[in-house]
Amino acid sequence: MKKLDLLLFGISAVTVGAVVLTAMVRHDLAHQGGLSRVGQWLLATALGTGVLAFAVKLLLIITLLNFAHPTPFPSSAPSSQQPHELSYRATEPARFVWEPLDERKPLPSRSLATQSQHFVWEALPFEAPHPKSNATTADKVALGERLFFDRSLSHDRTLACSSCHDVRGGSGADNRATARGIGGQVGKRNSPTVWNAAFQSVLFWDGRAASLEEQAKGPLVNPLEMGMPSLTAVEARVRDNPAYRAEFARVFGDTRITIEQIAAAIAAYERTLITPDTPYDRFVRGDLTALKPAQLRGMGLFQSVGCVNCHSGPNFSAASLFEQKAALRIFPAHPTPFETRYRLTRDSGAAASGSERGIWRIPSLRNVALTAPYFHNGAVDNLDEAVRIMAAAELGWSGQFLVWSDRDKILTERASPQLTDQEVRDIVAFLHALTSDSLSQHMRQARMHRTPEVRYAYARH
Repeated sequence: MKKLDLLLFGISAVTVGAVVLTAMVRHDLAHQGGLSRVGQWLLATALGTGVLAFAVKLLLIITLLNFAHPTPFPSSAPSSQQPHELSYRATEPARFVWEPLDERKPLPSRSLATQSQHFVWEALPFEAPHPKSNATTADKVALGERLFFDRSLSHDRTLACSSCHDVRGGSGADNRATARGIGGQVGKRNSPTVWNAAFQSVLFWDGRAASLEEQAKGPLVNPLEMGMPSLTAVEARVRDNPAYRAEFARVFGDTRITIEQIAAAIAAYERTLITPDTPYDRFVRGDLTALKPAQLRGMGLFQSVGCVNCHSGPNFSAASLFEQKAALRIFPAHPTPFETRYRLTRDSGAAASGSERGIWRIPSLRNVALTAPYFHNGAVDNLDEAVRIMAAAELGWSGQFLVWSDRDKILTERASPQLTDQEVRDIVAFLHALTSDSLSQHMRQARMHRTPEVRYAYARH
């Protein structure tokens, strides 16, 4: 029985009991016993203790229920709804979702329990960790930075790592839908930002690289990116530069120049690309004025609706060095009109070819307001829309579902009202609080110093 139903039943029972007791004393017992008015009150009091005891017991039961199931703050379910593009779901029958609970496979984020009342918010460290095999030194970082910006590492000498990961004037990505390689070739996936990539436990959208060192090798020989014929050819290209030979000798103690050394230097530089200076970080470190009211409301919603299931920890990604959770998730986990509109299932990521649902690494949300367009295919250029998609397609906040567990043979009904427009705006406001102050300022200054032609091209992309 629900708490409200129990309360209404109790009030009704106490009222009926009081009326019956009054009638018995005045019209029956008092009449037969010849009791005075004082005697009637004494008799009513004696008999009424039972009704009073019932009321006290009922009050205790409701109090205990409130302690056992407290209402979270903010509410774990969105408040009053305003109709938008998914409102048709409210008039349809419950939609069936088969949810396999196989521990060997990545789980939809909605199947993970939200520990909202115990979630710990953390600030980003000021330095990124490095593996024992690749200690960060000033000389190595300087060498890695030079390699990162060197166009001679591409087959036709037109592209560098920085071509898709702009860190001198941009967001650490290229702000294109999908990456552009040598000869104007266009890839099929969006370029992730390199800012704070040092904290990720796996790299690339499909999580195929387990370290920055491993990731640094991939684009060099990808025919759609930098297009070098082999890693051996990359080594030869670097050896051809006399200045590199001296630098590698100083950093690594020999002049062999191997691909492992090249990748180690680039990774060492990338570990310096971190942004711990956001309003969110200032708030968590003790500046309680750092977040605006809308950002605080969005922070509460980010926790209560379940975003923290995947975007957790200091880097807002379970695919990070801080987390012990699975780094990959099924996306989209729930069928919605969004998957057709934005072609979200054409590429299956780490899932087997032909899979109905893709499997993807959880990206960090730091500086997300600067890194549009969004998702693995760069199909969405609006952060509000990206929040709506994630709420519906990943967390199921779009209507009523029947979820079948094939392992446990349990059918569960889940009612998850869609987020209101105001709730979306509040979550987006919080995501803006994850933007680095220095990076945002640096990007504004870079745009101001571009020529009009370059500024125009930048705005278009």
